[in-house]
Amino acid sequence: MVTKQFRGSPEEADLRRADSLAREIFSDVANKWALLIIEALSERTLRFSEVREEVEGISHKMLTQNLRMLERNGLVARTVHPTVPPRVEYTLTEPGQALRATVDGMCGWTQRYLGHIDTARRRFDA
Repeated sequence: MVTKQFRGSPEEADLRRADSLAREIFSDVANKWALLIIEALSERTLRFSEVREEVEGISHKMLTQNLRMLERNGLVARTVHPTVPPRVEYTLTEPGQALRATVDGMCGWTQRYLGHIDTARRRFDA
């Protein structure tokens, strides 16, 4: 993975530009697994297996990749406790908690318009 180097002010970040760091970050966090992981971690710190239980259908590999990406972007903090075997916990950082408000809004939107979207899909697919 090649990381774009951002030079300039955050105001210059433009999601419409292909070479924008802002677009890279947006692409990272705007995927279903990342959003579901953020939602799972919204209430408390969880161990890997607990996150996997909360995010039904995610594979071990996808959970690992997404937790690493969220940690790399500073949205999730990973804590390793020196026990045998090691205990690893994940929690949202301050920016992760701030993103949670957006995720909660998207979840609310989904619930609100689920019937409308289902009806539209049935009409479209008929």
